Amino acid sequence: MTYKVAGIDIHKKVLMVVVTDVAAEEWEFDSRRFGTVASEREHLAAWLQERGVHEIVMESTAQYWKPIWLDLEPHFRQLHLAQAHSNRAPKGRKHDFADAQRLTRRLLAGELILSFVPDAEQRGWRTITRAKVQLVRDRVRLQNQMEALLEEMRIKLSSVISELLGLSGRRILQAMAEGESDPSELAKLGDFRLKCSQEELADALRGQWQPLHRQMLKLFLERLDLLDRQTQQLDRMAAGTMQPYEDAVIRLAAAPGFGPDSAQQTIAEVGAQAQSFDSPARFASWAGLCPGREESAEHNHSSRSPKGNKFLRRILTQAAQAAVKKKGSHFQIVFLRWMPKLGYQAAIWAIAHKLARLVWKILHDRVHYIERGQESDPAVQRRRANKMIQALRRMGYKVEISSLNPQPAQG
Repeated sequence: MTYKVAGIDIHKKVLMVVVTDVAAEEWEFDSRRFGTVASEREHLAAWLQERGVHEIVMESTAQYWKPIWLDLEPHFRQLHLAQAHSNRAPKGRKHDFADAQRLTRRLLAGELILSFVPDAEQRGWRTITRAKVQLVRDRVRLQNQMEALLEEMRIKLSSVISELLGLSGRRILQAMAEGESDPSELAKLGDFRLKCSQEELADALRGQWQPLHRQMLKLFLERLDLLDRQTQQLDRMAAGTMQPYEDAVIRLAAAPGFGPDSAQQTIAEVGAQAQSFDSPARFASWAGLCPGREESAEHNHSSRSPKGNKFLRRILTQAAQAAVKKKGSHFQIVFLRWMPKLGYQAAIWAIAHKLARLVWKILHDRVHYIERGQESDPAVQRRRANKMIQALRRMGYKVEISSLNPQPAQG
C-alpha cells in the first residue's frame, strides 16, 4: 500500500511542491514548481490528485497560504498549516525544495507546530470581528490626531471634558469646523451635566487658528463619521452571521469582564462550542496564557508564556482588567489575594488564564455563569443586566427576559 504526503513551501509568486510515498522503504521526492495565480493553483490541485496524495502540509507564510488552502480544501481532507519558525533550516543550508522536504519529514516525526484553521463559517466571523477591531484602533489614532491639532490651535478642550469625542465634544468640534469661533457661543453647546462651568469651558476654547486648521478639523470629523458608520455596519453583520448561535453570545456576554462585543470576538476566534479543544488546559495553552517552560539541567530558566493566538489573548487580558474591578466578584477576590505575591501584571495574567478556562466551560458545556463571590447589590445586578440587554439589542439580537435556573460554571 502507498501513502503519499505533499509538502508545499509557499512564497508570494512561486510554490515549491514535493510529493513522497512515506510507506516506501526509501523516500524519493517528486518535486515541481508552480506559480500562485488562479490557473497555476488549479494545475497544482490536479497534479496532487493525479499522484494520489493523501495528506498535505504547508507553511503559514504571511497571508500567502490562504488562496492555496482555499483551493485545496475541497479536494483534500487532511490539510496542515505549519508555523514557519518550526521548520527552520540550519544556517547556510536553506533551499526552497529542501524546505518542502523538511516540512514533510517533520510532519511525520511530529516536530512541527501546527496552526488551528477554522471552518469557512468561522473564518467569516473572524474577518468581520478583526476588521472591527482595526476600525476601533483607527478611531483611537484619529482621536489622538484631533487632540494634537487642537493643541496646535491652542485649544484645551480635552483638559476640561472627560471625553473629547462625546456628545458635547462632537457638537463643539462640529461648530468649530463650520466656522464658529466665539468661545462663549461654543461653550453653550456643552451639556449641562459637564463637571466644568461655562466660564471654564469658554476659557479652554479660547485659541488662535488659521483656515487650514478648520479644514483639517472638518476632514477629521468626516473620517470619524465614516469610521462610526462602518463600525455599526460591522456590528450588524456580526449579529446577522452569528444569529444561529445567539444563545452562546448571550451566555458568554454575562461572564465577568465580557460584554456582547467581546463575546462575539471570542466566539469568532474559537467557535460557538470551542469543540476543537478537548480540555480547558489545551484551550488556555492555545491562547498563550499558560506558563512556559525553558528547562535545562532540571532547572526552569523561564516561565514566560508562548505567543498563542494574539487576538484571543488580547480579549482575555482586557476582560481580566475589567473583571477584577467588579466589586465583590470572585475574580476580584482572587486577584486581591494574588497581587501581593505575584504583582499586578502577573496577577492579571493569572486571572486571564482563569477566564480562558471559564470561557471554555461556558461554550463547550453550554452552561451559564453564576457569581460565586460576595453577594452584590440587586440594584447593581439589574443595572448590569439592563445595560447588557440594551447593548445586545443595538447589535441586532432579540433578547427576552425570563427566569433562569442555570447550571453553575465556577470562575
